[in-house]
Amino acid sequence: MRFVAVDVETANADMASICSIGVAAFENGALAAEWYSLIDPKDFFDPVNTSIHGITSVEVQGAPTFSDVAGELEHLLGSQVVVTHTHFDRVAMHQAAGRWAISAPSCTWLDSARVARRTWAECAKSGYGLAKVCKMIGHDFDHHNALEDAKAAGCIILAAMEKSGLDLQALQRRVLQPIDPSSSASKAIKRDGNPNGAFAGEVAVFTGALEIPRREAADLAASIGCAVSDNVTKKTTMLVVGDMDVTRLAGHDKSSKHRKAEQLIEAGQRLRIIRESDFKELVAVS
Repeated sequence: MRFVAVDVETANADMASICSIGVAAFENGALAAEWYSLIDPKDFFDPVNTSIHGITSVEVQGAPTFSDVAGELEHLLGSQVVVTHTHFDRVAMHQAAGRWAISAPSCTWLDSARVARRTWAECAKSGYGLAKVCKMIGHDFDHHNALEDAKAAGCIILAAMEKSGLDLQALQRRVLQPIDPSSSASKAIKRDGNPNGAFAGEVAVFTGALEIPRREAADLAASIGCAVSDNVTKKTTMLVVGDMDVTRLAGHDKSSKHRKAEQLIEAGQRLRIIRESDFKELVAVS
């Protein structure tokens, strides 16, 4: 398991005015490499920004520009899962790339603030700033130093993996879901199946945290012929379970729908339990 965390500081309110960049690479649950550079933004330094990170125009004299380090950044971040805490650093990288008319690193972005909000209940609505989350997980760092902040964002991902039991790919799916998946799951969703669909006559029920909205999943099921019901009954022929609910708890703490489906299968009912990813494949080939 490998990912890279990145953080930037800016000289002024223009997000393209990057004046320092820190990169921390994590592999197999530990810090594996780090890289840091001051950047000459070719722009003015606002005293407000300097008061936050301590970098002045004098310090960046002779430092490379963002364009100068673009190749190194692509080497460090390209084709990687790249973690930032909130969207600021990601947007700043793209804005700076646009200013210099170069390409931004080609990577997959993951927001550690979104991960924190979905991992710890106390961060769900507030308190998910970098310093507060790190205090909660017991990680000490020098805030507003780009390299230190990058390391901190990476440590949040490691702590979230340990807390949730999810791997990196599962966290990437989790951030696409509501903070409380049960809030949308609680709404009644029923559909009549397309009578000409390949799965006409099947009755599908959904349970767990899905990657796509529950209503969208119901529409897909109906399009291939499945009737969609809210609850598992003797008419149910297919229970679609969110991938994370299948793997995260290794079979423990299953939903009531999941447990009822298993009881009906044991009683002889023709009912198949499948993962969301397999359901999507069924839709694709239908």
